[in-house]
Amino acid sequence: MHDIRAIRENPAAFDTALARRGNTPVSSDILALDLARRACIQATEAAQSEQNRASKLVGAAKAKGDEAEFNQLRALVSEKKVEMASLSEEAKVKDEALTAMLMDIPNLPYDDTPDGADENSNVEIHRWGIPPSFDFNPKEHFELAAAKDGLDFETAGKISGSRFVIMSGAIARMHRALAQFMLDTHINENGLTETNTPVLVRDEAMRGTGQLPKFSEDSYQTTNGWWLIPTSEVTLTNIVSGLTVDETTLPRRYTAHSLCFRSEAGSAGRDTAGMLRQHQFEKVEMVSVTHPDHSRKELDRMTKCAEGILEHLELPYRTVALCVGDMGFGARRTHDIEVWLPGQDSYREISSCSVCGDFQARRMNARFKPAMGGKPEFLHTLNGSGLAVGRCLIAVLENGQQADGSVTIPQVLRRYMGDATIIKANGTLS
Repeated sequence: MHDIRAIRENPAAFDTALARRGNTPVSSDILALDLARRACIQATEAAQSEQNRASKLVGAAKAKGDEAEFNQLRALVSEKKVEMASLSEEAKVKDEALTAMLMDIPNLPYDDTPDGADENSNVEIHRWGIPPSFDFNPKEHFELAAAKDGLDFETAGKISGSRFVIMSGAIARMHRALAQFMLDTHINENGLTETNTPVLVRDEAMRGTGQLPKFSEDSYQTTNGWWLIPTSEVTLTNIVSGLTVDETTLPRRYTAHSLCFRSEAGSAGRDTAGMLRQHQFEKVEMVSVTHPDHSRKELDRMTKCAEGILEHLELPYRTVALCVGDMGFGARRTHDIEVWLPGQDSYREISSCSVCGDFQARRMNARFKPAMGGKPEFLHTLNGSGLAVGRCLIAVLENGQQADGSVTIPQVLRRYMGDATIIKANGTLS
């Protein structure tokens, strides 16, 4: 959510920043509603003052026996009480309307976020590894002999519908190994705190990180009102919701492995084959809560944490800075990491790391107490995939495929898989 005081102080700058994201100017509408809200508050305070003054005079009128003045003042007290209630309700309605308006406006991009309308304007900032060359036509993950028995889309479809999969055998074990490896790396090498959080959350949690109210169609809600998390960004970030923490406890860096649920609204017909785009998937998430002065640098650190997973797995990737038109609602700058998939002959997103500034913290009322004293300030938050487990499985299978249909297991995963070095073409470990 946005700071109304910043909009009051420089509405032109606010509109200019929004225009970079393709949004029409809205500062005049915001300020008009804010002015009306403040006028109601001031009128309420004036009525309160008049009521207090009249209340003091009532006793004096009664003491001197002036019945007419006593009745007049008592009527004025009652009148102001009714007026105050009406004005207070009007101010509340306008305040809720202003909050709703501010909640619906995307975050303002940083100056170093590239301009552009869509993914074609994203800027590559880093590339690592060389895509493998094959003396055969590389296949997609679901076509590989080593994976065919371990990826059952048909039975999953019978049970749950499209965009679900049942994994078994060596494939299920590799999927589990990847998640374990990611967690161990983030904990032991990157200094993140392992966390295990719920997958069901209240409206307030989804609203705090920006999934609500605007993007409700992207998530699943239970009949009793809980939401299934689209990512553990929601739960990890909301750990500081409503808190005022000591500056000395910053930065706070969390990681969690969780199930994630997305309706994939608007993705009809995209990536329907295989497990690239699923309604239920697993992800190892990273969340950082920082001092405002350090959040931009923290984005680069988080990006390197995600990139390091792919480097350990020897998977070629590239990192791009998203342009304003391709960036998420709550982000000020985003780095997408795209892993090479030989079966598609292209790079595909496997991680998205974003710095949100104080955008989420304002929605959650999350602050810190400065170490040197002074008023509490809003925290800055960041989130990033470290990584999407299913997509990482796809990348390992496709980059490690051999001509005979087997798959070579990356060195760093072997200790999680009983020291096996390959998944043979028949789906067994060896």
